[in-house]
Amino acid sequence: MSNTDATKGQAALASSDYATAISHLTKALNSQSNPSPLWLIQRSIAYQRTSQHALALADADNAVLAAHARGKRELIATAHFRRAVALHGMGRNGDARLCLLWCQKFNEKEKGVTMWQAKVKADYEKAGGEEAECNRVSVKEVPDKAQVNVAKAGPEKAAAPAATSQTPKEKIRNEWYQSNTTVTIEIFAKGVPRDAEVDIQEGSLEVSFPIATFNTTYDYTISPLFSKIDKSKSSFRITPHKVEIVLSKSMPGLKWSSLEGTALIESNLVPEPAPKIPDEVLKAPAYPTSSRKGPTNWDKIVEGDDKDEGEEIDGFFKKLYKDADPDTKRAMMKSYQESNGTALSTSWSDVGSKKVETVPPEGLEAKKWEI
Repeated sequence: MSNTDATKGQAALASSDYATAISHLTKALNSQSNPSPLWLIQRSIAYQRTSQHALALADADNAVLAAHARGKRELIATAHFRRAVALHGMGRNGDARLCLLWCQKFNEKEKGVTMWQAKVKADYEKAGGEEAECNRVSVKEVPDKAQVNVAKAGPEKAAAPAATSQTPKEKIRNEWYQSNTTVTIEIFAKGVPRDAEVDIQEGSLEVSFPIATFNTTYDYTISPLFSKIDKSKSSFRITPHKVEIVLSKSMPGLKWSSLEGTALIESNLVPEPAPKIPDEVLKAPAYPTSSRKGPTNWDKIVEGDDKDEGEEIDGFFKKLYKDADPDTKRAMMKSYQESNGTALSTSWSDVGSKKVETVPPEGLEAKKWEI
């Protein structure tokens, strides 16, 4: 029965029927002794889009705990992301900013995190930086379990109409104008929530926000734009009566005949160069020896037919290190250095909390040498 309710709740959430989504997801969660982090995240989204920020935060907090209990890194990241969105809706910019950092810690590719970091940073600085009361930090990475009294959710929801009434979707209009350096787009709509999604890219623009009063969502997309813009210099702001977006032209002086272009605009993002693999990692270790000629590099003893094989091995380790995540790279470096070149581990969970012992090849003995 819980899966059926969860499925109905997810379908309602996808169709912007948030009240129904909350109802079904609550039934699904009440049937579990160990709540699903995914269902908590989904109910948090529904609460957030009906401006019930405190309930959204409580579900997100509990989702972090549930995801930790199940060892689900991606769900931990998403739960922290939902905490950030809820905290921002409550005006707690400092706490929201920290939750977004924790989100990236568990999943650097979490959808929307970069956009929200820019949004929260702008509000953080506008409020006066670290000295502002709303920017103080009190949130914890692993929160205390939050009590969610669904029976009391009704009054909070009933109070929502006291806020600025939202413009019906069909009555929302937009205008645009330009200068030599910018293009300004104004979307005239009352009651746009603070967590509206505005995604500005070099060649496209997407705006999305819920209209809870009418159980629907407003979407505005321009792709591709008439010409490339400078994403870093572009901005947006949400007022009680409109969303204002200012796009900075990459080619000042160029007059746009329309907002939308005809040719796809590719991003100029330069891929981050792959970190250089230390030569010591790629070379087989030269073991200590009593020979007057110094340590022997055993890889150089056997050449000829083994040369191609050695190149393939080098290539394998280069690719392994290049494609590895940060934890794997740390494990490789730590295990190699602490074992004096006799071990190479890719599991940070195995080597992160202990010293990697020297394990010489069969037939040899590890000795400490004093100089």
